[in-house]
Amino acid sequence: MATYNNPGADDIMNEARLYIHDPSSLALIQKAENFAAEHHAGQFRKSGEPYVVHLYNVAFILATMRVGPKTIAAGLLHDSIEDCGITREQLAQQFDEEVADIVEAVTKIGTLKFKGKDDPEYQAANHRKIFIAMAKDVRVILVKLVDRLHNMRTLEYQPEASQKRISSETLDVYAPIAHRLGISAIKNELEDLCFYYLNKDEYYHIAHLVETKKTERDAAVNHMICEISDMLKKNHIQFRIFGRSKHLYSIYNKMVKKHKRFDEILDLLAIRIVTDTDLHCYEILGYIHAKYKPIPGRLKDYIAVPKTNMYQSLHTTIVGDDGKIFEVQIRTEEMDAVAERGVAAHWRYKEGNRYSAREEQKQIEEKLSWFKNFALYSEENGGSESASEYMATLQHDVFEANVYVMTPMGRVIDLPSGATPIDFAYRVHTDVGHTCVGAIVNGTMVPLNTELKTGDVVEIRRRKGSGPSEDWLKFVKTNQARNKIRNYLQKKEVEKRSEKIEEGEKILREEFTKRGFNAKELMEKSRLENIYRDFQVGNYIDFMYGIAVKSINPTIVCEKMTRAKARLSEDQTVQRILEREMPKLHNSKTGIIVPGIDNIKMAIAQCCCPVYGDPIKGWITKGEGIKVHRADCPNINTPHAHLIDVEWDGGDSERSYDTDIAITARDRSFLLTDVVTVVSQCKAPMESVNAVVNHETLTSRITMTLRVKDVDHLNNVLANIRKVDSVITVERTIH
Repeated sequence: MATYNNPGADDIMNEARLYIHDPSSLALIQKAENFAAEHHAGQFRKSGEPYVVHLYNVAFILATMRVGPKTIAAGLLHDSIEDCGITREQLAQQFDEEVADIVEAVTKIGTLKFKGKDDPEYQAANHRKIFIAMAKDVRVILVKLVDRLHNMRTLEYQPEASQKRISSETLDVYAPIAHRLGISAIKNELEDLCFYYLNKDEYYHIAHLVETKKTERDAAVNHMICEISDMLKKNHIQFRIFGRSKHLYSIYNKMVKKHKRFDEILDLLAIRIVTDTDLHCYEILGYIHAKYKPIPGRLKDYIAVPKTNMYQSLHTTIVGDDGKIFEVQIRTEEMDAVAERGVAAHWRYKEGNRYSAREEQKQIEEKLSWFKNFALYSEENGGSESASEYMATLQHDVFEANVYVMTPMGRVIDLPSGATPIDFAYRVHTDVGHTCVGAIVNGTMVPLNTELKTGDVVEIRRRKGSGPSEDWLKFVKTNQARNKIRNYLQKKEVEKRSEKIEEGEKILREEFTKRGFNAKELMEKSRLENIYRDFQVGNYIDFMYGIAVKSINPTIVCEKMTRAKARLSEDQTVQRILEREMPKLHNSKTGIIVPGIDNIKMAIAQCCCPVYGDPIKGWITKGEGIKVHRADCPNINTPHAHLIDVEWDGGDSERSYDTDIAITARDRSFLLTDVVTVVSQCKAPMESVNAVVNHETLTSRITMTLRVKDVDHLNNVLANIRKVDSVITVERTIH
């Protein structure tokens, strides 16, 4: 493992002065350093070092990346909200809105808790917040990447469980981000550090193999460097040349994923040549191929077609005079800087009034085609789908993209392996995907399920008014295309259903009119609600849809409406009878009496489930006698409710009552078991139990139907459930 020297405040300022000369910008960094030192005074890391040492490291690394003064200031202040009780408003007042926004966004990312693969939805929700923050301002993720890099450098002071947890998160989330932003220096170091903490045995094994071959490898590389240098000097080409070592995790990955032995990995002997112009890159390549034998299929021109993280270089693999194989990379100084520092190198801070963070973000989106698509995707879908779906889309469509195809105008589109012209069309634009009717690949018409390959030139044939087919879902590879197709089909289904509802209304209206009824009066939703259940539908929309598709007969609807009017007349007669004075009689089935009435149909309402001892009221219904509700039931507190006084019949030790309850609790293992045990101990038989977990809030909602003797028995059950660990609320439910 490497050792690192801790920079001080002077080191930060000295590094910043190498490219920042404006006094006000330097003063901003100095002010942030003073603020951090003052507010973090007395705080220490697990290593025993003052906490401010971490902040100095973050700021110094950012300065070496040549970021702007506000980003360096944010690096110094990035823990002030979380650890010092400073508010965003105070930061904005002390510094400015930009600095405060970056610090607040980094803080939100930092407070996310990684729970590991046992809780994928929670993990995905946290990661989605990271990516959405990055899509809004790339400076946020630069600060967070450097923060994570220094934390990984000092991870030895954490417990082993924390080392593995943090390393797993870094390898799954932060290293891929660094790679996609082209910051290979940070990506490589993060991967090697994670490799060390997650698999020390393999780390030391690979390190030993590398060290064992080091002397032999260095001699071969130095000999090749001398030969190439002499050749280039003779041709008067400006260059720098040096050996390049593969980082350990990359070697391990190739051995595992490609099932290769250590000595089979070709680019262990690697040389990089850095020159001044693109033309000289190709000229050097020509000289090398003229002198050494190139291995077929190993030449890659990333200058003409850059990678999606802006990486540019010529790669070739050659056989030396002694039979050893070398990988040679040829690039310009600017390309080399971008290859090491990615976004940070390409958008090096430029002083002057023209600098604009918003313009910089826009340029990044234009230069990094994947980032533009990603930013738009995050904005469109960040909250409309589950976190795991969002993360699956990014992981598959963005991070695993390894096929690079082009539009006829030369725009490079990155896609995952196996992607089709349909995936390509939706990556270009949603409307291009929706109106796609054909595809031309490399000048030839191909089926829409054709798998695209790197280098293909794809042209989409479109037709206005056409739409995606459900069959496309069988072969598209990107989640982005799949989600767009599904959304389109669902929207069309809703539109089609709306048309059917209007058709159903027209059919029923005509049936009423034909029978001489007042169609306008009978078509009121409140009148139709009473007969939904007769046709096994739950709402007006399903009812009208059923009529339109002929699953509900409008003639039968009219007949039921006629009978309902007759029952209403009968119920009005019953109500007049109830007003007469008659002796008190009992209703033994429900345990409830109606003063002065005998032989009246009566039932306990299932919406509020009253139990013995509850204050109650009777509701005279149409055709169903009296429904007994709790007095506080909102379903009877309506202007049109016909209520009557009812009473409990003195109690019956053999009688019991159903009641529904709902429990909200923080989710944990064995929660449902503990609740069920408590209910059983209270001797309250359970008729049904249902539990649902909300992964966004990490809470559970448990609904139960119990049988209790009276309200005292019920209250005892509720009181005991409230004592169960992690229970938040317990309440009776009203449907």
